[in-house]
Amino acid sequence: MIMMNNNLRVFVEAAERSSFTRAAEALHVTQPAVSRAVRALEDELKVKLFFRDKRTGLALTDVGEKVLALARQMADTENRIYQAAFRENNFLGGRVRVASMPVLTSSILSKALRRFRDRHPYVSVELVEGSASEIRRAVEDHRVDFGFTLSPFGGLDSRAVFTDRMLAVGSEEFDDPEPVDVRARGFVVCKAGYETMVDALGASWEGAGDCLVVQQAETVIGLVREGNGVGVISELVLNATPNRLCRHAIEPAIELEAGIVANDLDDLTPVAIALERTVLEACEEYCEDGGGQRSGHTRSEASRR
Repeated sequence: MIMMNNNLRVFVEAAERSSFTRAAEALHVTQPAVSRAVRALEDELKVKLFFRDKRTGLALTDVGEKVLALARQMADTENRIYQAAFRENNFLGGRVRVASMPVLTSSILSKALRRFRDRHPYVSVELVEGSASEIRRAVEDHRVDFGFTLSPFGGLDSRAVFTDRMLAVGSEEFDDPEPVDVRARGFVVCKAGYETMVDALGASWEGAGDCLVVQQAETVIGLVREGNGVGVISELVLNATPNRLCRHAIEPAIELEAGIVANDLDDLTPVAIALERTVLEACEEYCEDGGGQRSGHTRSEASRR
C-alpha cells in the first residue's frame, strides 16, 4: 500500500470498534496480534493512543482522537489515489463505504448493490448499518463515503429521493374512518419511529409518555398482530415486512424523506458517485412500483448556500 501501514490500519479498526477483540475478528487475526500492532504504533509515535475505562471499556486518548482523524484522511486519500489509477486504465476500482438503515438496505440498497457489483466488479463495497443518528455520525466522522437514511438529515449535505409517511396499524378495521389522532394517546412504536414522532410533534405530543417503545419495527408488527394495541410505523417498513395489518392515516400527518447524505455531495469519489447513481436508480424503481412518492427537492438548504 502507498500510505497506510499495517499498524495504522489495525489501530483504526480497534478505534472504530472500541475493542481489540472485535478488531481482531474483523481483520481475521488474533487479539494478541492487534495488541502488538497498536503497541508498536504507540512505540513508534512515542504516545499513548488508548486507555482502558472500567465502565466504558477501550477509549481513545486526546492524541489518539487526533491520530484517528488523520488516519481516516490518509485512508481516504489512498483510496482516491487507487481510484485515479484504475480510472486511467478505463475501469472503476477501489473501495466505497456506505452506511444504511436496515429497512433501506433490505428494500432498496440490496438491489442497488447487486447491480453495482455486476457493473463494477473491481470495486469493494463496505456496508455499515445503523439508526439515522448512527448513520449521521458515521458520515460526520468520515467513516463512510455517504449514508442512505431517513430524515431528519441534520446539517449534512443531502439529496432527498422519495417521501415516506407514518401510518397507524391495527389487527382489526378501525371503527372511525377519520385519521387517527396520535397526539393524545399511547401507541406501540419502534425506537426509530418514536424519535421521528418526537421530532415531528414536539411539545404538542401529550401521549409521548404512554407509548410502548420497542427496538425493532418487526416487534411492533408482532405486538399489534396479537392485539396489543395500535401501532404507528412507517409505510416503508410495512411494505418491506410481510403482514396483514389494517392501515390508517394519522393526524397530524408525519412525513419523512429518504435520501443520500454526505459531508459534501460534490466531493464524492468517482466510485461513490457511481454507487450513488445506482442507488438513485433503485429508488426511482421503488417509486414507480408505488412504494413511495418522489421527493419535491433534491438538495438540502445547506448545500445551496
